[in-house]
Amino acid sequence: MDRSQLASNTKELLVEAEGPVGVITLNRPAALNALNHSIMEAMVEALEDFERAPSIRSIVIAGSAKAFAAGADIKEMEKATVAEMSRDPHLSRWDRVGKCPKPLIAAVSGFALGGGCELAMACDLIVASETAVFGQPEIMIGVIPGAGGTQRLTRIVGKTLAMEMILAGRRLSARGALAHGLVNRVVPVESFLDEAKKLAHEIAAQPPIAVRMAKEAVLKALDMDLDTGLAFERKLFYSLFDTEDQKEGMRAFMEKRAARFIGK
Repeated sequence: MDRSQLASNTKELLVEAEGPVGVITLNRPAALNALNHSIMEAMVEALEDFERAPSIRSIVIAGSAKAFAAGADIKEMEKATVAEMSRDPHLSRWDRVGKCPKPLIAAVSGFALGGGCELAMACDLIVASETAVFGQPEIMIGVIPGAGGTQRLTRIVGKTLAMEMILAGRRLSARGALAHGLVNRVVPVESFLDEAKKLAHEIAAQPPIAVRMAKEAVLKALDMDLDTGLAFERKLFYSLFDTEDQKEGMRAFMEKRAARFIGK
């Protein structure tokens, strides 16, 4: 898959490859990047393209400086019935984002509310601008988060704060999100995307198989007891001694030079 195949822009989504980093940018400025069916479908397609591309080792999902994503598109759900919602694959697309085997970095500025906050949390790391605002305000329109908000937010910030955000609609500033472990770092608004790309390039420089296994092990830690998690980690650790990158990495360390990882 060449670079031209990895840069398939649509009206609502901009997709490009910057070396080993795939960049997906939400592009519905008039709607504050509200996550409608078409933009989420296009995002999943872009992710799957990047997943299949050996040259892509990490992925950034970004919005604009004003809004990462201000939520799902309410117009598409306002008159829906239970049967219609249960048949609709829309919410499962957030699950698909969360299952991406390659590292995902969310570059968040401005509003990350509702489905936008859930999309950011489906990523592995979040770089936030000083203007970022996170929240799950679904209760104010008569529903609850449906794309992972009650589950991921609670795991990240804890029960009490998650309850306040979900039951009362409390929002977190960028600094508040940093203090509660929701984001990795807070940077000036003019550099939030560059900082996310820089982090993505740092990860992309590491051995891809080890990165994938490390991500898998960290995510499994949320679902396993300690003994089971330790056994799972050990199994992955041992399996990496069958890779060329392990041999190269340790040889380079001994020879005091930079390693050249090839993903094998």
